Amino acid sequence: QVQLVESGGGLAQPGGSLRLSCAASGNIFSINNMGWYRQAQGKERELVARIAIDRVTNYADSVKGRFTISNDYRKGWVYLQMSSLKLEDTAVYYCNVQDNWSRQYWGQGTQVTVSS
Repeated sequence: QVQLVESGGGLAQPGGSLRLSCAASGNIFSINNMGWYRQAQGKERELVARIAIDRVTNYADSVKGRFTISNDYRKGWVYLQMSSLKLEDTAVYYCNVQDNWSRQYWGQGTQVTVSS
């Protein structure tokens, strides 16, 4: 079992930056993939960025060049640096990890609001 706790959400202006953090605990050595998803009001949850244990990353087209995912597998941390924020980045952001048995774990979510 893995538990996830996110932090770092909040309010930012368009063009601003925020950094999200997610701390995993429990059986962190079973994790082989870490990422961030988001869900805007009235929309489905969507992938923002992922990083696999081989360091391969993938990003949603809408955030490429603006967001950067990084992590520390040994410590169980994953981060999302968000820059050049846009109004449409407003959403609840969820940390997600997958373990070696393909089980998915989710954090409780953290609100990111981009507004002038």
